[in-house]
Parts: sequence; structure tokens; C-alpha cells
Amino acid sequence: MPKKITRSEWAVLAATLAYIAVFGAVFMSTGNREFLWYIITLLILVALVGVGQRKAVFPPAILWSLSLWGFVHMVGGGMPVGETVLYGHVILPVFQSGEIVFLRYDQLVHFYGFGITAWLLWHLLRRHFPEMEGSMSIYVFAVLGSMGLGAVNEMIEFAAVVMFPQTNVGGYVNTALDLVFNAGGAITAMVIVAIAAPAPAKPR
Repeated sequence: MPKKITRSEWAVLAATLAYIAVFGAVFMSTGNREFLWYIITLLILVALVGVGQRKAVFPPAILWSLSLWGFVHMVGGGMPVGETVLYGHVILPVFQSGEIVFLRYDQLVHFYGFGITAWLLWHLLRRHFPEMEGSMSIYVFAVLGSMGLGAVNEMIEFAAVVMFPQTNVGGYVNTALDLVFNAGGAITAMVIVAIAAPAPAKPR
């Protein structure tokens, strides 16, 4: 018999659907079809997490972190800053040479988001393959899996470029920087988890 949805799970779901509805209305009113495409993708991801939650048993911290990732993504596409949106805004002008610019808002979102993805994958590996707990492999696989999903994200962005004439996705250099920040976030997350996670119990 399937377990009931907990209060914390209902809270995450309600908050996530609320901001999706708000930003969906904003994007429809402004004719931002690109981010309507992302909303559809986000709804699919929400459904996948919901369906898999009974077996995955993601803790509230991971669920809220995933919801926050979706929120900052929507804010990035919906908040105008000058002649662009927040996604194209340089938060801290650390370095700029030609097309290579950082630190931009979207790079921070990539760093954060795929750090959370690595954490999520680590949780799944730890839960379903407990013999991996505490090994180097569990961290390496989580990082590589997160980087792979980051590549899938770039494919989704490429689909947006193909489907819509005006996007804020950027070109080849932007894609390469996204992949770099994805990897940086994933590695950082696993370093933090390796330090913070409790050591596996020793067999008696």
C-alpha cells in the first residue's frame, strides 16, 4: 500500500506549483514562449520527482533545494534587468574577455542546480546501493551523473533555440561555460557531502 504524502511534501509541492502558476501567467502576458517551454519541462520534472518519491524517499532538504532551483530559474527568465533579463546580468564582473564573461546570474544557477543534482544522485546511490556508501565511487558517479544531466539540460536549451527565434540561451561559449559551472557545482557538492555525511557504520 503506497505511503501517504507527508506534510512537508505537500508544502514543497504547493510552493512549487504556486510559483509556477505565477511565472506562467507572467510569461504568457509578456509573450515569453521560451520560458513557457521551460515551465512545461519543470512540470514534467515535478511529476517525475513526485512519482519516484515513494521509492527514492528524498528528504525535505533535497525537495526544497530542488524547488528553490526551479524558482531561481523562473526568476532569471522573468525579472527584467536593463535591456535583458536577470539571466543575462553580470552579478560580479570577475573576468571578461570577448564572449567569456563571469560571474553571471545564470552561471550561479548552473553551479547551484547541478550541485543539488549531484546531491540527489548521491542520495539515490546511497539508498539503493548501500554497499557504495563511504566509497570514492559513490561521489565520482554522482558527479559524472550530474554532469551528464547537465548535458541533457543543454540539449533542452538547444531545443529552445531551434523552436524560438529569440532566446537568452547564448552560443557555444555560453554552453561551454554552463558545462564548466555544472561540473564545479557537482564537485563542490560532493566535497561538502563527503565532509558532512556521517561515516558508514562498521560491521560487527
